[in-house]
Amino acid sequence: MTPVRVLIVGTGGMANAHAEAYAAMEGVELVGGVDRNPENLHSFNARHGITHAFDSVIDALQWGEFDAVSNVTPDAVHFPTTLPLLSAGKHVLCEKPLAVNYAEAAEMAEAARRAGVVNMINLTYRNVPAVMEAARLVDSGAIGAVRHFEASYLQSWLTQPAWGKWNEEAQWLWRLSSKHGSLGVLGDVGVHILDFATFVAGADTAQMSCRLRTFDKAPGGRIGEYDLDANDSATMQVQLASGAVGVVHASRMASGHLNDLRLRIFGTKGGLDVRWENNQSILRACLEADLTAGTWQDMPVPPVETNYVRFIAAVRAGQGALPDFARGAVLQQALDAAVASDMDACRDVAVG
Repeated sequence: MTPVRVLIVGTGGMANAHAEAYAAMEGVELVGGVDRNPENLHSFNARHGITHAFDSVIDALQWGEFDAVSNVTPDAVHFPTTLPLLSAGKHVLCEKPLAVNYAEAAEMAEAARRAGVVNMINLTYRNVPAVMEAARLVDSGAIGAVRHFEASYLQSWLTQPAWGKWNEEAQWLWRLSSKHGSLGVLGDVGVHILDFATFVAGADTAQMSCRLRTFDKAPGGRIGEYDLDANDSATMQVQLASGAVGVVHASRMASGHLNDLRLRIFGTKGGLDVRWENNQSILRACLEADLTAGTWQDMPVPPVETNYVRFIAAVRAGQGALPDFARGAVLQQALDAAVASDMDACRDVAVG
């Protein structure tokens, strides 16, 4: 088996998850790391046995001895770092959100299409078996026409130090600062829950209204070089292209929830309850035969391959894989609409 040579761009916390996933695969070699912070870069490379280090994508491309890339840079850096990689014909798995606005996301999707390379956005909850099985059930007609849903993504790292001290560590502080490229909770996990809901429902967002809130977290709203102005909680009222309506919310202030997602989705013939809680994948259903009694049953959830495995498989096969950059651009349209709504007294905004 000819090895697939992988370059990691950005060596922060999430980059370790990418590197560990690739290291566990047969026939994949981690060949280089890219980061402007030399201390982070060399520490990362040493941890994962990577021999080549570069302080820019351009330097890495001049070397060129790699086939595929994981882009794990901060949100605002996805666009300028990904376009040169696509132009060079490199396959790219990019962290979410794809960009910081729809114009950039659409340009990235079009560049990937023109390049004819494998392009994926790392919506990690596509790795959850319950999500994939729920989407299959909805697509099969098991719950009839979708009419209503409620979705939430709840974290609490701003209320306790389970993942580290958010007020001291750069890996958390940049997520709180728009000047450091953060879209706040909306971009960080709101993109996940919007995908979570609309992917299972089988329809994209058509209209939405949104309220974003940033809470006081430090004197003057600043810690060191970080202005703490990015949103901490988001609430959205959503209508899908199918006509279904629902509510979506996300917060970093949800005390008691480390990293929990939930979707309750209801159709004319049944309902589904999809959960990722305490790292457990759970799917329950009330289908047509149980509607009168209102009885819910635990459903089997077949295992699924991770985005990392499917990315490498697609590179080997020379075929596309989902979720791709086009999906990332669709989600970015919804994020842009959420921001526009919040800035205009939470008015209803058409998406697209």
